[in-house]
This record gives sequence, C-alpha cells and structure tokens, in this order.
Amino acid sequence: MNTFEKIYAVVKKIPEGKVASYGQVAAAAGNTHWSQVVGYALHVNPEPGIIPCHRVVRKDGRVAESFAFGGANAQRDLLLSEGVVFINDKTVDVKKCMCDISEISL
Repeated sequence: MNTFEKIYAVVKKIPEGKVASYGQVAAAAGNTHWSQVVGYALHVNPEPGIIPCHRVVRKDGRVAESFAFGGANAQRDLLLSEGVVFINDKTVDVKKCMCDISEISL
C-alpha cells in the first residue's frame, strides 16, 4: 500500500459525525511527519463521495479554507449535515467531535 492509499484507508475509518486532524490521520497512517502529505492526498482525492475528506480538519478544529471540493463553506455544510457541532462558522467543537486515534489507526 502506498502513502496515499494508507491515508485514504485511514480517512475512510473516520466515523460520520466525527472529525480527525491532519496530524491524527498522518499518525494513524504510520508517520507523524505526514500532515502536509495528508493535505496533498485529500486535495487530489480520487473518490470524494467514498473517501470522506471533509472529515479532516486542523488540530484546532478549523475547516480547510482550500477544501478542494467547494471551499470551507462546502466542508462546513457537509459536516453539519452529519451532525458535527461547530463553535463558530469555521471551527468544529473538537471536544465533542474529534475522534480518537485508536478508532482510525490501520
């Protein structure tokens, strides 16, 4: 399995209604230094409806301004439709919605 495939496998494990940070995804995929690689992989997501890249946010809960599939508002709307709680327009309530790394590790 190559790096992007590992990242996509981890992202597929993020439960609906939860989010994970780029760092969590990187660690769960096998390398804590891959946070930026996670961003690159999600930006070229080959299966946006299957690989739920909208569930990946910054560690402070902020959504990605450069979300590849419609921008930050689209990411926010997708998360809201799954029941993710926000503390303001662009920031997920990480205390309520961040998944545990054990849920997503390969």
